[in-house]
Parts: sequence; structure tokens; C-alpha cells
Amino acid sequence: MRLHDRVFLLLGGTGGIGQALAEALVAAGARVIVTSRNPNEKPRDRVHRVQLDLAARDLDRRLAQLSEHYPEIDGVIHCAGLNRFAAVEELPVQALDDLLAVNLRSAMLVARHFVPRFRRTGVGALVFIGSTFGSIGYPGYSAYCASKFGLRGFAEALGRELADAPLQVLYVAPRATSTPMNSAAVNALNKTLGNRMDSPQAVAEQILRAMHKDQRRRFLGWPERFFVLLNGLLPRLVDKAMFQQLPVIRRYLNTETVP
Repeated sequence: MRLHDRVFLLLGGTGGIGQALAEALVAAGARVIVTSRNPNEKPRDRVHRVQLDLAARDLDRRLAQLSEHYPEIDGVIHCAGLNRFAAVEELPVQALDDLLAVNLRSAMLVARHFVPRFRRTGVGALVFIGSTFGSIGYPGYSAYCASKFGLRGFAEALGRELADAPLQVLYVAPRATSTPMNSAAVNALNKTLGNRMDSPQAVAEQILRAMHKDQRRRFLGWPERFFVLLNGLLPRLVDKAMFQQLPVIRRYLNTETVP
């Protein structure tokens, strides 16, 4: 898939990975339309910033308006996401609703809107940024894992549904990444457990590489890719590893403040 002279709608382009992606796409010669709830950065060459709330109940209508305003869009990258490190009983209902709306529902509505358009034009790409936690259930991230498991399943089914169409459907699963989304407790937990964290720029590079190669899925990081495979084949072994980490996870989980 070529990137030069393409026009991408980048959902969640103001976060760590999203910002790095916008810069990488521009460097590759693409134009980027970046959405956020409150766009406040100055526009620059080849980057347009628009307001879009992915948790809005009328997101389908807002996508139609945006699409009408930018008919040249021929690719969408869903990089938006909410994350909460919290015990399930500590999750406020509103936080749970917002997490599912942004991480999963919005991705489904994006595909629902753009697939018919890309079919008509004969070209298009749908790229979904998931997570290692979309394949491995992790304590303290039950709701986040549920949303990312759902996103992975949706992207997989959609790719097979569109296998005979001239559309690219790609799912990329980064491991832990150094972004402002991580709380102090999450950063401390990763450091204690020795979990490696990638830079947003490294993740963006891998995403663009997968797009260039027309891949359908790409899992980032080692040994994370191995544990994804192991969890699919022998989940009881991963259960035991998680059980050994549980006291450490609970120690940091109990320091997290949930408003």
C-alpha cells in the first residue's frame, strides 16, 4: 500500500502514538485529518485538525458530516483509546461506558460508514490500533481488555468479510508504550515487573511498515508476541504466570485513584 498522496483520517491523533503517526504519515507524503474532542493545536502543512467526540451517541451522523466535508479521505486509522487501570468493582459506570464507546463502538461505526464509500471508490484502508491486552486478559485491565478483545475480533471478522474487496483491513497490537495515557501507578508497575515499553515513534514506524506490506495483523514486541501465542494455545500456563504477578499488581492497583 502506498502512502504518498493518500488522505488519512486519523482518529486519536493527539495522543502519544497518534501524534507520532501523524508525523510519520506526513513524512511519507500523506495528508492527515486529525480528530480530537478539543482540537487546540495550530494547523500545519498537510495536517488538518477537526473536532470529533468518539463517545457521542450520534457519532454516525457526525461521521457523515465529516466525510461530506472531506470527500478525499481514502484511509482511516482508528488510534483513539481510553484506558483504566482499576479493579472491576472500582470502575464507575460512566467510565466503563466511555471506554467501550471510544475503544470499540466508535471503531465499528467508522467501518460501517466508510466501507460502502471505499467499495464505491475502489480504494481504501481501515487500520485499527489494538493492544497486546486484546489477546491476553490482564488483572486490573478487565474492561480495557474486553474492549480490545472486541476490537481484535471485529477487525478479524471485517477483514475476512472484505477479503474479495479492494480494501485493506489491518489490526496492529502494540505492547506497553510510553505515552501520557499511563498513570504513575502503571509506569511503576511496568518498571517493577521489568516490562519493556516502546516509544510512540517506534510503534508508528511499525504501523506504517505493516501498511506498506499490506499485512492483515501485526503484533509488536518480544516476548509479548510469544505470550499471545501461548495464551491462545495453553492459557493455563499464562494463568500461573499472572497468579505469581498478582500480589505486585494488586499493590500498585490499590494506589490508583479512580474518580
